Amino acid sequence: MSKKIRLMLIEDEEFDKIRVEKTLNSIVNKFELTHFYSDGKTAVQKLMEKPNSIDVVIMDFQIAGGLMGESLIRKIKEINPVIQIIVITKMTMNISDFDFANSLLEAGAFWYCTKYPMDVQDYIYQPTDFILALYNAFEKKQLEEDKLVSNRKLQKSVDKILEEKRIIGASPRIEKLHREIDMYASSDANILVEGPSGSGKELVASYLHYKSNRKFENYVTVNCGSIPLELVESELFGYEKGAFTGADKSREGYFEQAHKGTLFLDEIGELPPAAQSKILRVLEEGEIQKIGKSTKKKVDVRIIVATNRDLKKEVEKKRFRMDLYYRLNVLSIEVPPLSERVDDIPVLFDYFIERYSKTHNIKKPELLPDVYETLKSYSWQGNVREIKSVAQRLILSRVEKPTMVDILNALGTFELDTTTIVSNFKTLFNKDEIIELKDVKKIIYKEYIKFVRENSATDAEAAKKLGIAPSNYSRLCSELGLK
Repeated sequence: MSKKIRLMLIEDEEFDKIRVEKTLNSIVNKFELTHFYSDGKTAVQKLMEKPNSIDVVIMDFQIAGGLMGESLIRKIKEINPVIQIIVITKMTMNISDFDFANSLLEAGAFWYCTKYPMDVQDYIYQPTDFILALYNAFEKKQLEEDKLVSNRKLQKSVDKILEEKRIIGASPRIEKLHREIDMYASSDANILVEGPSGSGKELVASYLHYKSNRKFENYVTVNCGSIPLELVESELFGYEKGAFTGADKSREGYFEQAHKGTLFLDEIGELPPAAQSKILRVLEEGEIQKIGKSTKKKVDVRIIVATNRDLKKEVEKKRFRMDLYYRLNVLSIEVPPLSERVDDIPVLFDYFIERYSKTHNIKKPELLPDVYETLKSYSWQGNVREIKSVAQRLILSRVEKPTMVDILNALGTFELDTTTIVSNFKTLFNKDEIIELKDVKKIIYKEYIKFVRENSATDAEAAKKLGIAPSNYSRLCSELGLK
């Protein structure tokens, strides 16, 4: 050890100070006792000025100045939690005083010893044990410093993940969603996340993990619907080498991979009854059993599940186990569809436009107000996933100032058969057959493009009159059923 261990001594008896110094001087060039104070308050004030100047504090338990004992230990730890503290005291002549020892350790002390017995005149406690305790305290301090550095790096990674997986929106429903995430993240209780497809259930699960106390541990995601039925058990719980034909080596299952972390089971409603039964057993016993192994293994896993099905109805129809449903639904979060947070649509679209402009190194298009109205009037059956796809499609079309035509083109869904509803624009104003605004826009675009097309010599000329690229014109005509 080339670095000297920097020590602070808090001792109000000169006799004991000399004994500590003599003990330290018995090991040459290993310790640096440059801070000595005879009362706790002064020591704390000086430490606050330079909190990183000390590795180990040696302190008398009953020190002068009003601040002493466990209170002094806690105050030092508040200033710098990695500083290690060794307590020397006359109060421990009875070496089996476990309550006293426990109170010191709970306060934050690393080690303690009596000032006696042994050679009272020369050294403190048993000198060799005392010196070894100082070395061990210093090593622990270095380990804790390394852990802090590591945790800071991990926290930066976590912050980056949360930034990349942002839940966009400022509507009351999204504000409520954020409050629920913050409230539930610190709990280890199982959580059921419900919501329609594409609404962002995966993001909610990510937030719950990366805002939890398990954020530095593994986060394992599983799409239950994508696992072949015959492989569900081996995928979830793992298997031993030779457990079945083709098992040429042992494999950890998802539960084992998520030990001490979080396991996110997406589309939980797709699991067959046999797998539901085994997951229930894991939740009840906290143990897994690999295929081909007779013994069980303890696992510490926080479970988050998601589904776009109504699990309560699935239970009523006997397709999902009632006991598992209640085990999973300790806490629940409902992710709203876009139709219930319309005001978030422009914000979401802007976010993805900005993101994909940077991703594809394409100039961000200038969006006009009528474009946002078009977006808000659209149904967004695919929710956030669909708006993300449309934003990317619009960016890749490289239109600098998108019109409503370009937006409709990017939406790419023109299911409405206009011939069954109207023969001309006048029939749109029918109080007995009022249709949605988004469908009106589709009808108008189709009829207007037909008109322009009929009054143009070529498709290129029609595209030019409409102010759109020929490729976009061709695609739009195709989607509107004009080709």
